[in-house]
Amino acid sequence: MAKTNNLFLEFWKGIIKENPTFVLALGLCPTLAVSISVANAVGMGVAATFVLLGSNIMIALLKNFIPDKVRIPCYIVVIATFVTIAELSMKAYSPALNRALGIYVPLIVVNCMVLGRAEAFASKNNVVASILDALGMGVGFTVALILISAIRELLGAGKIAGFVVTKNFAPAAMIAMPSGALLVIGLLLGYFNYLKEKN
Repeated sequence: MAKTNNLFLEFWKGIIKENPTFVLALGLCPTLAVSISVANAVGMGVAATFVLLGSNIMIALLKNFIPDKVRIPCYIVVIATFVTIAELSMKAYSPALNRALGIYVPLIVVNCMVLGRAEAFASKNNVVASILDALGMGVGFTVALILISAIRELLGAGKIAGFVVTKNFAPAAMIAMPSGALLVIGLLLGYFNYLKEKN
């Protein structure tokens, strides 16, 4: 029972306690860029989760075979492999989303969140714990992206996921701009830090 609880905590920590965006402040570059719409947020979240999951599994399996001196380059090669799979799949099955996300999908290779989980967690734990860690971090990142993009899309365009929420709404165009992303993320970071201090 204790082992099951520990495994659940490995998953849950990425969503709330160690949320990559709102608590650890990792992966903010793609967050600022793609959080203009919920569709983009979901696409980036799924791609990042896939890369996290694949790289965590491979690194947890290979950790005893990778020499310590070349571990970071090896991790980057593993991560780049899964990023390439994600990017080519997106180009084949969702070219519009691939165009919308642009350079930010290939940049997952150097995303601090993905490389950080490889170095700090997958290289020191077993495969099951690494899978749960990757899923928790991926879900936490996706939820953060969706929350930020929903706020920006609602206030900046009067829509959510392309659906008009209210017809007589004067959107605040500034929220849809990069400065609006910084404002929304800053307020949400402050709120999550307040909750963390309160608990």
